[in-house]
Amino acid sequence: MLHLDSLLIICLVCLVLCAVGFYKYIYFLSIGYGFAIAGGGICAFIIALKNGWTQGVLWLCILQMILFIAYGARLSGFLLYREIKSAAYRKTFNGEIGASKKIPVFVSIAIWLFSAVLYTIQVSPMFYRYANESKDVILPVIGMVISVCGLILESASDKQKSAQKKINPNMVATEGLYKIVRCPNYLGEIIFWTGVFISGVTTYTGIGQWLMAIIAYVAIVYIMFNGAQRLEKRQLGHYGNNQEYIDYANKTPIIIPFLPIYHLNKVGK
Repeated sequence: MLHLDSLLIICLVCLVLCAVGFYKYIYFLSIGYGFAIAGGGICAFIIALKNGWTQGVLWLCILQMILFIAYGARLSGFLLYREIKSAAYRKTFNGEIGASKKIPVFVSIAIWLFSAVLYTIQVSPMFYRYANESKDVILPVIGMVISVCGLILESASDKQKSAQKKINPNMVATEGLYKIVRCPNYLGEIIFWTGVFISGVTTYTGIGQWLMAIIAYVAIVYIMFNGAQRLEKRQLGHYGNNQEYIDYANKTPIIIPFLPIYHLNKVGK
């Protein structure tokens, strides 16, 4: 059973919260993304509570909701702070990324709808755990621990990058977590959503629920690799003639530790 009526409510909440993208289209996928995930988690909690699905596992449902709120608040808060405070980031954000450019209304609407549906199925593992009235707790707790590790990694990565860019604004971050991979924040995202997917493994029933969870997970992994590819392309434009950057990029995996994938773009020998 897919509980499409309840999913529609969650989707409507996500639509409202990611509508900030009509101000700048990139917000559909950044600031609005964080808002929508937090709101989707809260909405899933309210629906589960209202329907009496949380008996015996209310504490678990509360913790999962808090996890999504923490994720969304950290992401959107960090992005807002960075855009307001960092002139260099605004230049990149509005110039190279083209975040301030206008796009046709029908394209904005298409991105808006697609984003809201994706964000809805991203929180579906939490929703289905209670809609299916599952009472096991071991795997969801393991999943939450994994997600918390991912969230900590993201936060630490952003903090280290900001600190290193203040010291040397003309070079990418290369110390700390950036010695392990070049995009530890994207790795943190993958780890976070791996935990979310795992937390629902023991509750998915029917091909529809499994498909939603798998599509959401594959989509976020793809988005992270695509983001890493675009970031590397911009860095090559800035630092492609910098031997220090070249040496660093050639010996540091781009996103997965110990996996010898160093580049997602064609680079000169």
